[in-house]
Amino acid sequence: MRFHFSRITPALFLFLLAARPVVAAPPIDVYGQLPGFEMAAISPSGERVAIVGVAAEARRLIVVDKSDKAILALPVGDHKLRDVNWIGEDRLLLETRHTVDLGAEFTSSQAELSSATVVPLDGGNVWNVFQKTREITGGVRGYYGAIERQGRWYGYFGGMTLDGSAMDGYRIGNTAPELYEVDLETGKHKRIARRLESVETYRRWLLDENGAVAATLDFGSREGNWQIKGADNRLIASGRAPFGNVGFIGLGRTPGTLVYWVADEETGDPRWIEQPLAGGAGKDLAIGGQAGWRLMDRRTRRIIGHVVEGDVPEVRFYDAQREKVMAATRKAFPGKRVDLVDWNDAFDRLIVLTDGTGEPPTWWLVDIRNRSAKVLGVSYALRPEDVGPVRMVPYTAGDGLAMAGVLTLPPGRAPKALPVVVLPHGGPASRDYPVFDWWAQAFASRGYAVFQPNFRGSSGLGPDFERAGHGEWGRKMQTDISDGLAELVRQGIVDPKRACIMGASYGGYAALAGVTLQQGLYRCAVSVAGVSDVKRMYATDVRESANDKTLIRSLKAEIGSGRDLDAISPARFAERADAPVLLIHGKDDTVVLHEQSAVMHRALQKAGKPVDLVTLKGEDHWLSKSATRLAMLSAAVAFVEKHNPAAP
Repeated sequence: MRFHFSRITPALFLFLLAARPVVAAPPIDVYGQLPGFEMAAISPSGERVAIVGVAAEARRLIVVDKSDKAILALPVGDHKLRDVNWIGEDRLLLETRHTVDLGAEFTSSQAELSSATVVPLDGGNVWNVFQKTREITGGVRGYYGAIERQGRWYGYFGGMTLDGSAMDGYRIGNTAPELYEVDLETGKHKRIARRLESVETYRRWLLDENGAVAATLDFGSREGNWQIKGADNRLIASGRAPFGNVGFIGLGRTPGTLVYWVADEETGDPRWIEQPLAGGAGKDLAIGGQAGWRLMDRRTRRIIGHVVEGDVPEVRFYDAQREKVMAATRKAFPGKRVDLVDWNDAFDRLIVLTDGTGEPPTWWLVDIRNRSAKVLGVSYALRPEDVGPVRMVPYTAGDGLAMAGVLTLPPGRAPKALPVVVLPHGGPASRDYPVFDWWAQAFASRGYAVFQPNFRGSSGLGPDFERAGHGEWGRKMQTDISDGLAELVRQGIVDPKRACIMGASYGGYAALAGVTLQQGLYRCAVSVAGVSDVKRMYATDVRESANDKTLIRSLKAEIGSGRDLDAISPARFAERADAPVLLIHGKDDTVVLHEQSAVMHRALQKAGKPVDLVTLKGEDHWLSKSATRLAMLSAAVAFVEKHNPAAP
């Protein structure tokens, strides 16, 4: 199947930022601000596309029809949008997040809450789910999808029901969510499933295509026991997952089945099991490698495929027609990474995201019927020559474990004796891919090689590799990073005397450990929302979880406990710091509290070490706002350029 391409559609050209003068390097704000094109979704018919991006110098939600005519242009400002979903053809559902201050009765001072916002396309009022009720609080606690029934659309959401009544006053009791059906035209809601009274047992629901509860999953945190029951409350499956590794995938491939995943009790390996709703033996799905995430049919709610993890994740559908369409789509973009973003019900109009050598992330509308593809927009206003080449670099850790990292090179420079920024990822159960990364590309544009090592403990590389990181914070996980740097030195790509280390979250911890638990490797370190005192983090997580037994077991397995945590805490070794440190932290961070950077700042100052602290007011853990995201990147680049200039 051959495609013809249209580079820019008339209605969407505003998402391609204005051309800038040719300069030696793009300005930092090209990378640091929120991307000019953030997300997109296609309606069930494929006739309408919703986009979040910059138009007319403002961040907006735009909806265009098949003729590229804009039928909605809604300013969204700096709201923290996380997802956009179509509800039929005439409504959108936006997931947003916001940070709130909690009262004295809570174990933490702040929380990150979700909201579900309904946007009618007929000019009606925009409204939030649960906004008109007093008995439900805490925002939306889980979205279970939407269904159409007799011409009306209903959404399914978790909500925290307050105890009491309007007569005697509402109060917070059990904070577990209950399941509500919400009429997405009127906003009226009704409770369709209740929570359990036990505060140590968590319940999740699986809905069928009509919005009825098909099955429930109950997980007990004390022992890790779980059970799945059908709509008639009959036991379907049960087992033990001490670390909480169990959950629903969706309705099964055929009627009368569901799919759940669970970690094998013996090996810990993840299994996908297709289970008859009527009971009986389930069977393991042959998922053909490590499944990354599911692909679902939005009408039937059935699993139709999955994505297999790898350096280039691979979409796999279970039916031949969808597989044929995906193969043709990939073939239309030779040499590019093709990421499937969304599709219509007929699976003949797709939104895909591509990037590759000489190309920033580019969003396309692929029309299988017309064998055409047209650009919806680009995420970053860069010329092809501004995009640094990206590739994987395999290497071997000191103990012989094979691993690899992502190397981004500065555009137009020979890969020889370059200054380098080592950029370990967060998580640590995460991984980096050989794709366009805005942090890496920003530093590459300034003349630095950027190395993102997938050290042991990273996810997406098999359960054994992930478990190899247990108990290795500050130890083998740390030397894995410097072993990768040593490999680049061995190949002559980077200069060992011109290296800095930078990261966020766990990567921020690794940056601090690189100049305290290790010495003699880096000329500077930048920690963004990083952990500095592991024992303090452990105590905070346990307290804020109300001593959740599953969390405690997981923390002990992954990082250890007691005095062992002092031995891997950079703040405890501030006097050993052998390079200047920059700490950057969002004040509203609810994942790694701002106090972690404050503790490190005080410890380094007390030890007489060079350190700066930048506090991002109103920012969370994910750098969700354009101004503070840019402030982070600007401060980090300036700091690295000061202490490790790109020019020798």
